[in-house]
Amino acid sequence: MKSKITFLLLFCCFISGFAGAQTEKAWEGVSQDFKHGKVVVSANKHFLQFEDGTPFFWLGDTAWELFHRLNNEETELYFENRRAKGFTVIQAVALAELDGLNVANRYGEKPLIDNNPLTPNEKYFEHVDWVINKAAEKGIFIGLLPTWGDKVDKAWGVGPVIFNKENAYKYGQWIANRYKNYSNIIWINGGDRSGGGTNTEIWNAIGTGIKSVDKNHLMTFHPTGGQSSSEWFQNAEWLDFNMSQTGHCSRSYDSFKTLVGDIYTKTPTKPCFDGEPRYEDHPVCWNPTVLGWFDDVDVRQAAYWSLFSGSFGHTYGCHPIWQFKTSESAPVGLVRHNWTEALDFPGAWDMLNMRRLMQSRPMLDRIPFQELIANDYVPESEYVVATKGKDYAFVYVPGYRTAKINLTQLSWKQSVLWKYNPRTGEATRMKEISNKGVEEIKPERWARDIDLIWIFDNKDSNFGIPGVIK
Repeated sequence: MKSKITFLLLFCCFISGFAGAQTEKAWEGVSQDFKHGKVVVSANKHFLQFEDGTPFFWLGDTAWELFHRLNNEETELYFENRRAKGFTVIQAVALAELDGLNVANRYGEKPLIDNNPLTPNEKYFEHVDWVINKAAEKGIFIGLLPTWGDKVDKAWGVGPVIFNKENAYKYGQWIANRYKNYSNIIWINGGDRSGGGTNTEIWNAIGTGIKSVDKNHLMTFHPTGGQSSSEWFQNAEWLDFNMSQTGHCSRSYDSFKTLVGDIYTKTPTKPCFDGEPRYEDHPVCWNPTVLGWFDDVDVRQAAYWSLFSGSFGHTYGCHPIWQFKTSESAPVGLVRHNWTEALDFPGAWDMLNMRRLMQSRPMLDRIPFQELIANDYVPESEYVVATKGKDYAFVYVPGYRTAKINLTQLSWKQSVLWKYNPRTGEATRMKEISNKGVEEIKPERWARDIDLIWIFDNKDSNFGIPGVIK
């Protein structure tokens, strides 16, 4: 009876959240159609796509404690909320961070018998199976981490360290064999830890163990803050694409230049993206008294900085949600809301607008294109960044900024100029212009929260309204 009452309360919270949320129209139907086949790396090695050539847009959410802290009813609630916002990947951990070995899941099951990775608990993994299958019903991929990093390197956290080179390889084979035929798996090796030093051989063992069994799914590596998987595994055969973590301190574009822009140009060429940026409602560098809290403006800024600098997709994060904080659970990292209160924070809705914008133009020919920006100086905290496809260009302009656009850098003669509001998803057709000289774009008012995307479409391409997917 208690579980039914809990679910009803959660459902009411879910409905009221939608009623009080932003006005964007929810995503209709499944988030992704698995009929397009497996996810593979694109021919130019900078994007992901389905086997039939359909572009795949990674819109992730960090739900690290998903398997560990939610029951079935709560999982259904969470997935439906994320489906309605167009999320395509949920990043979750089999051996969870928050004392995931010694604290049982909601059904009283721990993942391993005697904390031995070679004796997994079938009952625990039956729940993991159920969660992954439920995600598939919604058209959502699971970015599956075999373990959190404290089981390899207890730099912080609870641990205990249980992996060595030998059992890591065998555990990788075991978990790969269990999920190799699931349609909605993308592997994420690592777990907020360095890939260097004595850790290297263990992460390599997990990665090669998985790949020795599972040829169906791609794999990346989740590093600690301020680092990228490319630092250690750029040449590893098991690493199909790079993940960076810009983390929870920086409000500067410099971290995106280093962890996305520089990684984009590395060889051998591999797709790259930011898999853990600043989280919505996270204390800035864990010091809210002095630095405040990240909000929806920070979320949008991180997303567009990342995408326009070379990322093939982006992961959102929300501080109460990754840990699934409740009034009964111990707070982690100064968290100040419960997870059900955070489901409809504005930054999550803004990610739906972002997905629609990116998918409303051809995705696989897009490149970073900072040559378009003609400003003499832009501060790192309000950086103007540009990206270009064959017949279009996007420019992200944070609040307070005037952008100068060097139109001579565009290869077509005339453009249709659009203004796209990343907060509402509204696109406004401004004018037609000849691609000559410098176009100066000033903000409508001087405020932090009026960031905009300016779109320059080749007039001859006859694209539709930005943000409307055909």
